[in-house]
Amino acid sequence: MKDNQPPQNIESAGTPLQSRKSPTRRILVVEDDWDIRRLNTEVLAHSGYHVDAAEDGAAAWDTLQRNRYDLMVTDNDMPRVSGVELLHKLHAAHMALPVIMATGKLPQEEFTRHPWLQPAALLLKPYSFKELLGTVRNVLRATDPAGEQAAPPDWQTGPSAGGLQ
Repeated sequence: MKDNQPPQNIESAGTPLQSRKSPTRRILVVEDDWDIRRLNTEVLAHSGYHVDAAEDGAAAWDTLQRNRYDLMVTDNDMPRVSGVELLHKLHAAHMALPVIMATGKLPQEEFTRHPWLQPAALLLKPYSFKELLGTVRNVLRATDPAGEQAAPPDWQTGPSAGGLQ
């Protein structure tokens, strides 16, 4: 469905749920597959997060220079700048941003060679929306326990991202 891809490399999916008790948490989704990027963005936005999306690591890096985020969810295998390269850039710039790597193949060799690159959490594709939301909630709680008090809805019976790769 690359033909349906929006012309911009940064997308925003505001915050449709305004009933959250804590301030809206900002998440950057970095994914080169348009369908997965759209689904992850929509699920997170409908759960009360402010979500921006980038089509690859290069677009994400540009966005990170202009905006502050509480969390980044990134794929690894992307054109221009991979997820691991993006982690290298964050580390070199001393940017303290928790990262969830959601990818089809973990770059274990890179993590073994450079343990400081290890993200806050790993999600192996295919994963469900429930797994994504639970991981996001856990990482945000671990990095700022006072700031992530409102839990997103339970997606046990909801749609699944199963099959996304």
